[in-house]
Amino acid sequence: MSWFKRTADNISTPNTSKKEIPEGLWIKCSECSKVIPRQDLDDNLWVCPCDKAYHFRLGSQAYFSILFDNNSYEELFADLKAGDPLNFVDKKPYKNRLKEAQDSTGLNDALRVAVGETNGLKIVVACMDFNFIGGSMGSVVGEKIAKAIEHGRINKIPVLVISKSGGARMMEAAFSLMQMAKTSAQLALLEQEKIPYISLLTDPTTGGVTASFAMLGDVNIAEPGALIGFAGPRVIKETIRKELPEGFQTAEYLLEHGFVDRIIDRRNLKEELSTLLKLLYYNY
Repeated sequence: MSWFKRTADNISTPNTSKKEIPEGLWIKCSECSKVIPRQDLDDNLWVCPCDKAYHFRLGSQAYFSILFDNNSYEELFADLKAGDPLNFVDKKPYKNRLKEAQDSTGLNDALRVAVGETNGLKIVVACMDFNFIGGSMGSVVGEKIAKAIEHGRINKIPVLVISKSGGARMMEAAFSLMQMAKTSAQLALLEQEKIPYISLLTDPTTGGVTASFAMLGDVNIAEPGALIGFAGPRVIKETIRKELPEGFQTAEYLLEHGFVDRIIDRRNLKEELSTLLKLLYYNY
């Protein structure tokens, strides 16, 4: 039995604005501390024009507009919504948290799936939204990723997953952790069909997401400066009782140590992604 429910037929998740982006006409960069006109950032795909090129967090709608030709795509599996199998309550009931997140973001859950073309090459893109309960992976997120991979396998289309998550969703306990195995199993089937899977790790990618599908790409790419890891630096430091190396758990540190294959500036993402697709699949 699936721990989610379907809404009425023909009702899909509405397109949303770039919810991760701060509001206001002027935005302060947290890296260089400069105040930048919002329009300038929007024109620059929300990458600070300073030397540090800080990448602001974006939601699924923004990534779809960056990647898909003419912002044209078909959204898949938009009608899935989480249930509450454990009747979980902490400071508030989980059902209330879900409702609040749905109302504030306009999303049904923390991930959207779409299929379209990037520079004329067909691709399935599953993208997480951090503003929906920290982009946490519950049963719906896992199910949609599994279905996205299955769609790619059946239709012979490469798959890209864009991760941005605090990890497994604690309000679903073991049901959330089961998604690690489910998504990994679907990726194994995709590999058998020789269809590429590319994983894009953005800030932050942590917990059970990192420990499953996020690090299983045929090619693992990351945005500059992204925090990537399983546990947080403070937890690790307290556990091993040692000082951590400078830049520990950044995309650059992981690239140096072989966990990430390439760091790609968001402004070059579409071109480099299409080059990867040609190398791995479409010109094979």
